[in-house]
Amino acid sequence: MINSNSVTGHLSLQYSRGAKWKDPMIELPFTKMHGLGNCFILMDDRDGQVSAAAALPKLTAAVCDRNFGIGADNLILVQRSKTADFKMQIYNEDGSEAEMCGNAARCFAQHVVRENMADASLKDTATLNIETLAGIIRTDRKADGDVEVDMGTPALKSADVDAPGEVPIAIRSHDFEFTFVSMGNPHVIAFVDSLEFDWRAVGAALETAPAFPNRTNVEFVKILNAKEAVVKVWERGCGATQACGTGACAVAVAGAVTDRLPREPITIHLPGGPLRIHWNDADRVIMTGPTHLTCQGVYYYGH
Repeated sequence: MINSNSVTGHLSLQYSRGAKWKDPMIELPFTKMHGLGNCFILMDDRDGQVSAAAALPKLTAAVCDRNFGIGADNLILVQRSKTADFKMQIYNEDGSEAEMCGNAARCFAQHVVRENMADASLKDTATLNIETLAGIIRTDRKADGDVEVDMGTPALKSADVDAPGEVPIAIRSHDFEFTFVSMGNPHVIAFVDSLEFDWRAVGAALETAPAFPNRTNVEFVKILNAKEAVVKVWERGCGATQACGTGACAVAVAGAVTDRLPREPITIHLPGGPLRIHWNDADRVIMTGPTHLTCQGVYYYGH
């Protein structure tokens, strides 16, 4: 209690939930990084410790919670791979698993090198091959600190995006035309004259629309000029985010197939900053952008 008769007084506190603190806790080291504000919790799961700690969807929801956890858009696990240098396992904020994440790939590449996880044979190379559910991607760490990611070949057939017909497809919803592209994960892109509307509500409705049984990512695009566009992102399983690497790539592809953007290096401006995208002559989409280390620590997980 505080003695109100003195200037300094004395404050006596007792932790009323002390019994809870004595419950068994699992210590999980983590690193938090972001790519243009798209933020990730990265954990080393090469020995299977994280996978064994808890059901991963439940752990992800706890870790990514911005009030009761660390706070992030995704949980990213570093795992061993039989077909690449590493495997990247990606979980969305809501606990669902994602096939691919471009911003996470850049952070992943920087993280495994910074934490000396790479084998001796990889120490002197800037290139890493990373296994994902969408296939193996190649990352290159540049001298200026940015990371280039070969995001692969875009898919333009309906089977890849769970939508009827062939691309370019336009459906009429909320008075917008939507184009469908897959970058290993599904995207619906709307080109608009203005972003001054409730795009979050439209994105949320489209994410779970019956046309998309596996849900979808949604991007709203305003063309600035022949080589620049502004994009708002509604990510599947995360909601509105500051940036989406696969979304920026999908926008570049959609812009090219609808003759709105050229098939040459362009800049996609996201809420968190710009990404450089190039759909090259080899039919590969190349994404380049920065990464940032936020913090490191230990997450105490209790069942």
